[in-house]
Amino acid sequence: MAGSKLVLEGRISVISFLLGLGVILIPLLVKFGSHIDWIFDYLTDVNGKIAIAVYISVINGFLLLIYKGPLYRVAVRACFLGFTFGCGLIISLGETTWTQFGWYMCSLSFFHYSEYLVTAIINPRSLSLDSFLLNHSVEYTLAAVSSWMEFTVEKLLVPELKQLNWICFIGLLMVLCGEGLRKAAMLTAGSNFNHIVQNEKAQTHVLVTSGVYAFFRHPSYVGWFYWSIGTQIMLFNPLCMLAYTLASWRFFRERVEEEEISLIHFFGEDYIEYKKKVSTGLPFISGIRINS
Repeated sequence: MAGSKLVLEGRISVISFLLGLGVILIPLLVKFGSHIDWIFDYLTDVNGKIAIAVYISVINGFLLLIYKGPLYRVAVRACFLGFTFGCGLIISLGETTWTQFGWYMCSLSFFHYSEYLVTAIINPRSLSLDSFLLNHSVEYTLAAVSSWMEFTVEKLLVPELKQLNWICFIGLLMVLCGEGLRKAAMLTAGSNFNHIVQNEKAQTHVLVTSGVYAFFRHPSYVGWFYWSIGTQIMLFNPLCMLAYTLASWRFFRERVEEEEISLIHFFGEDYIEYKKKVSTGLPFISGIRINS
């Protein structure tokens, strides 16, 4: 019964994400309805922004009517992420100098939503609101806000610094590759994947060494590490670029050591042999040391 409920939550998240994403219909109406004066006049400039605000308010009211309690909490988060993704697309494809911030909005919202959706697919028993990773930590939130502030301040004070260049495209490539690697790791691990480091071995828990795990011991962390840094290279935030690199490296060094203690406890010699053959994939992070 619980599994059925969790699968339902995954379906609701898809519907809600798409409803939020529907915000892109507004600029499409402007483009294709430009020959209809009242549409063009109403949806451009300030009225267009009002239309976007009205759209999300109506969708939220609709979700509130059809979903209650825990289901609404899933729906409103997925809708918000879909809306953010849609706004990111509008900015990315529009005639603006904020293009890479649009890329960033798409990257950030897709990362958080896909964490929830993939968890719903591979391990619905562990699915919860925390699977969105929106409340990952205070430090994570501060890091995100800091990157928005740096981009905005530098954009206003030194606008030429934020012009699209090859460095921004390298950041975009890192984001896409990092996201792809992390999701490939989650799908490969299947029900063995969990956002929380497990201290007790489940009966179904097996050691995964195939697929992307044949190249990296911790491919989901590798993907997240380069995704995180890539977002700041994409925004060309020099201060946050350095801060994200140092903070991410320290976080994953501690996380890998914590996880490998449990993995050695779960799988013993099998994991120790795997550890000897395959690196973590993270720079200058070798994992927990084993005494000979």
